[in-house]
Amino acid sequence: MSSLDDRSKVAIVEAASLSYPVGARRELQTEGQAIRSPLLLLNGWAARVRVLHDGRRQFISFVLPGDIMGHYTYPDPVATSTVVALTDVQVCPLPDSTELPDLERAYSISGALDEACLVAQIIRLGRFTARERILDLIIELFERLSLAGLVEGNSFAFPLTQEITADALGLTSVHVNRMVQQSRRIGELCWIAGQITLPDLPSLRSAIDRSTTTVRPWSALPPMPVAPSRN
Repeated sequence: MSSLDDRSKVAIVEAASLSYPVGARRELQTEGQAIRSPLLLLNGWAARVRVLHDGRRQFISFVLPGDIMGHYTYPDPVATSTVVALTDVQVCPLPDSTELPDLERAYSISGALDEACLVAQIIRLGRFTARERILDLIIELFERLSLAGLVEGNSFAFPLTQEITADALGLTSVHVNRMVQQSRRIGELCWIAGQITLPDLPSLRSAIDRSTTTVRPWSALPPMPVAPSRN
């Protein structure tokens, strides 16, 4: 997510050449276990999740292409949540930034965006209505995907099920379905077959009082280049 010098770009290309696939529903990192190597997500969607003893789960945040998983600045880090692949994904080891200040800056910016998304999630769960939670999350994901160049017009791939959306927002899947149907009827969104279209994004932001965006501080920066993954 930052403007990188040539050495940093080469480091990413070399790391991407070592990419490997992980199937949907497989764990990329496991809560409580040591993180052997931080990862860079090249393709697909993943999520940070906590599962309670009775099977209830809370999705904490979603990991999108170009996002980093498990990058800490202290020694011997342990995963504070499980990272699970929601779709088939492609990942690679995160390049070492020790002698690459531009790359280290990009990692710092990525960490700051993670923090901003976490703050937004806390506010959603603590103060928003069900409708506001759903629409705010969808807009945030739209904005993040826009940074990665993965939006066409006002449409984007949305592989989350209503059950996953519910478990991210402290709702039931029945409640999510009811709110989505309501938003469809009044033309706020179109959610069909894993694709979402937002016909009037400015009006939708205004309707839920989203006057500032989670990703706005980073929107002027070019996306961090990621090499095409190996087949």
